[in-house]
Amino acid sequence: MVSPAPCSRSWSISEDSLKRYVQFASESCIQELLSASDSTRGIGINNGNDGWKVLTLENGVEISKRRSGNGSFHTFRSRWLLRSVSPQQFIAVANAIDAAKQWDSDLVEARYIKDLDDNLSIIRLKFGDNSKPLFRNREFIVYERRETMEDGTLVVAVASLPKEIAAGLQPKQNNAIRGLLLQSGWVVERLDGDSCMVTYVVQLDPAGWMPKCFVNRLNNKLVKIIENLKKLAQACPIAN
Repeated sequence: MVSPAPCSRSWSISEDSLKRYVQFASESCIQELLSASDSTRGIGINNGNDGWKVLTLENGVEISKRRSGNGSFHTFRSRWLLRSVSPQQFIAVANAIDAAKQWDSDLVEARYIKDLDDNLSIIRLKFGDNSKPLFRNREFIVYERRETMEDGTLVVAVASLPKEIAAGLQPKQNNAIRGLLLQSGWVVERLDGDSCMVTYVVQLDPAGWMPKCFVNRLNNKLVKIIENLKKLAQACPIAN
């Protein structure tokens, strides 16, 4: 007996409804990012109570991980004290598109699909045939929300849209594999002397079959892009 072909669903959604969804979904993402940043804990110090385990501490960059809520993958975090780099300088180069350009030189498309508000955007990231194996023919449809907290802390929350909503906004190409970027993003806290503490959190499911250890290894690699972004931020002029 021939099995029926899988049904691919897409939802047509109004811009107002999409905006309300992104605002709602991103609230929990922002709270997760703020919790992960926790500036009261020094870099490189393990605290068993918060679930984070420090993996490496190299050149002042802490790489740590904890198991995700569903237990399938680990969430990775990078923390770094950036001296003589303001939060505005860093955020200017740390949006989802510019960060993605650091992941893979074979990124073939990074564009804004829709701006929902001054601080809300929908973005498409597409990797091509020549990308590294774990990214090959992957694409991601994500929201990006940028917020400034009352204390001046800057937060950039990024995560994939549900697949049905993403399909309605941007139909998937036949040969593309749509991956999922789970609750991820940046927290940039201003410190004295025009410096800042940066926390980058990422959990990525590239989709398609592959051993979990490959995905976790990929996540561990992705958080190290903060060093490249630091160089870009240092070269970014400070707006008067």
